[in-house]
Amino acid sequence: MKKNNYFPMPNEIFCLGLNSGEIAVYTYLMSCEDRKTFQCYPSYNTIGTALKMSKKTVMKYVRSLEDRCLISTEPTKVTLKSGKKQNGNLLYTIRPIQEAVDHFNAEQLRKAECEMARLNVIRKLEEYDRKHGII
Repeated sequence: MKKNNYFPMPNEIFCLGLNSGEIAVYTYLMSCEDRKTFQCYPSYNTIGTALKMSKKTVMKYVRSLEDRCLISTEPTKVTLKSGKKQNGNLLYTIRPIQEAVDHFNAEQLRKAECEMARLNVIRKLEEYDRKHGII
């Protein structure tokens, strides 16, 4: 539990087109993060239990948050008492919110450019059809 039982959330999080599940997982990770390293390492099961989500649903939202440049993840290894090494939880790093905003804006611009190109093709096809009496 964090000192004073609260943690800061960037206002920009609500302008990135996230769904409620993505916001919930991001918020949970923010609540766990070390404020100096911006890292935490809860398991998928721990996140799922806290948010009443299945492990697979949590995994889906974690991938989405990575794709949106809000977090990065790294696999970890743990050594058991027997000496055997096995995979540990992911190490989550909360990335600067401006990276996510820039990524979102770039995606929106790319989509707008694709739509403009599509509309230009339709316009040219309509123009061609009119010129050649097709219709």
